[in-house]
Order: sequence, then structure tokens, then C-alpha cells
Amino acid sequence: MEKGSSKRACQIKERHLLVALDRTENAKRAALYVADFLGGVPGFQVTLLSIVPEPSEDYFETGEERKAWIEEHSKGAEKMLRDYREVLIQSGFRKDKVGMRVEVRKCPSIADCILEDQKKLGCCTIVLGRRGISKREEFLHGSTSSKVLHCGKNCAVWVIE
Repeated sequence: MEKGSSKRACQIKERHLLVALDRTENAKRAALYVADFLGGVPGFQVTLLSIVPEPSEDYFETGEERKAWIEEHSKGAEKMLRDYREVLIQSGFRKDKVGMRVEVRKCPSIADCILEDQKKLGCCTIVLGRRGISKREEFLHGSTSSKVLHCGKNCAVWVIE
């Protein structure tokens, strides 16, 4: 055995999970799955992510209406993430190991934004709920979980139903 290799073998590399959440039941199941599966297990850090797609100015009569819409949806997302953060902490995650990010931005797709954040944060795993859309809707609009599953690189993807 190489000198110092036993010391490296004893060190646990912290694994960083990105949990992408929205207000669906499957997203809720994804957060609860992470809490049940990894709560109290050392070596894990979690970032809870909610993306608020920035709406076009064309959807609103005034800039103030658009600003109010963004603020309302951002606050709702922050509250949702605080609630899920508390669930993770109660399941055994340390407070300093559960972060939150509400992203308000234009995205070609929600999946692209999730994958960008995964890369930016260096997360080894993306966890998200399956939306439960019909085959027709998936064909017409695409599926976030399907795109993340097929386009995710250098990470594991957990799709929770």
C-alpha cells in the first residue's frame, strides 16, 4: 500500500445533491425520498432548487404587473423551499448542509436551467419528480425529467414518481 493511501481511503468525499422542486406532488415525493433515504447519513450536502421562469413582457399590461408576478412566485418558491429544508433538517441533515436557491431567469427549458445549475454547483446527483404528463403532452412540450435524464452528464439522475 502506498504511503498515505490509507489516510485517503478513510476520508469521505462529500456528495452534493441538487433537488429540483416545483409545487407538484411528485416533487414533494422527491424531497421526501431524499429525506428518508439519506437523512442522518454523513457526507451529503443538498441544494434545493426552484426555478421561476421569467415571463415575457408581452404577458402583462405593465411592468409593475410583471414585477409583482415575479415577486409573488419567487416568495412562494422561497416558502416552499424553506418548508422542504425543514423536512430535511428534521430527517437528520445538518442545517449548514442544506442550501436553497430560487432562480428567476429565462430558460430555453426548465431542464436546461437545472442542468446548468448542476454543472455550476458541481453536484454529483440531480433529484427531481416525474411530472406525470401524458404521452401527447410530452411529445408536444417535452418532459423536464426525461430531458434531464437523457442530457445529464457527469452526474446521476434520480427521477421520483
